[in-house]
Amino acid sequence: MIKPITARVDALAVPTLAERDGFRALERTEAAHDAKRAALACFNTIETGGTTRAEAPLAFPLTIAAWNLQRGLFPAESANKIAEQHADIVLLTEMDNGMARTGQRHPTAEIAEHLGMAYAYGVEFIELGLGNEEERPYCTDDFNARGFHGNAFLSAAPMREPFILPLSGEPLWFLSSKDQPRVGGRMAIGAVIETTAGPLVTISTHLESHGTIPLRERQIADILDDIDARFPGIPAIVGGDFNSGNRTGGDYRAETLFALAESRGYQAHSGGTEQPTTRESLISKPGDKKLKLDWFLTRGFDVAKSAIVPAITEDGKPLSDHEMITITVTGFSA
Repeated sequence: MIKPITARVDALAVPTLAERDGFRALERTEAAHDAKRAALACFNTIETGGTTRAEAPLAFPLTIAAWNLQRGLFPAESANKIAEQHADIVLLTEMDNGMARTGQRHPTAEIAEHLGMAYAYGVEFIELGLGNEEERPYCTDDFNARGFHGNAFLSAAPMREPFILPLSGEPLWFLSSKDQPRVGGRMAIGAVIETTAGPLVTISTHLESHGTIPLRERQIADILDDIDARFPGIPAIVGGDFNSGNRTGGDYRAETLFALAESRGYQAHSGGTEQPTTRESLISKPGDKKLKLDWFLTRGFDVAKSAIVPAITEDGKPLSDHEMITITVTGFSA
């Protein structure tokens, strides 16, 4: 079973530019990659920060938001969009930290501060370049200050036992990617949150876009296995970008991860059944097929509603190539 990461720091250790340049010279093998990943502190610690607007447990009903923010180009406007949903817990994916394309900023920390939330941030990849062709015009420098790209978890109430769970799969972005070479791999990040009715565990994840249907099923199994092993009997919500149907014709129904989750007692939610969760953005290619990639899996909750929130500002500017999804839970199910 995969071992979770639980060590916490106020700020992640950053490999120097020289060290990161050296990663390019590594032998393109899984063994060489995994040895380097295991040796780097940034992959083996969780950055926690922010301050919560309430010290008391959360009270039902609760709203949870999940959003692939496509790097986090617009932290303040994205935070405003989240605030409009009155979200108590926020699951973020594709979050830069010290990347030239997002102004060397830490969008997760900025969003958490704006919302008055605590956050946990974990590194999924160290980016060895400046990004793909569409992103490079947004670069403020010709180097990345930290080069981190990852996932995050935000909460309006104190979180306990934050963790990162590395997920199964070969380091595809290291072995074969040309325009976005990376060290690292997919992971989930989560924590236990206290409510007035008892604890719940919530997990943010981003499944492999370049992988196969069996790989994504395996990655969901990793998460569900970890929940059962370490949080038995605690109601759970898993949310994020599942890449369902990505590179497989666009039909999310082909994904076997949903049947697996159902067999383990989970229900899937993503707003309207046929409504896509992707859109064109400032850094996505025009004409890309709209897909339904973003989901929640819930077990042990009464779910009042699930919605898809357009990822645009009032003046029509897209904030991401993914819509936000939300879910409202009214309590624990019997």
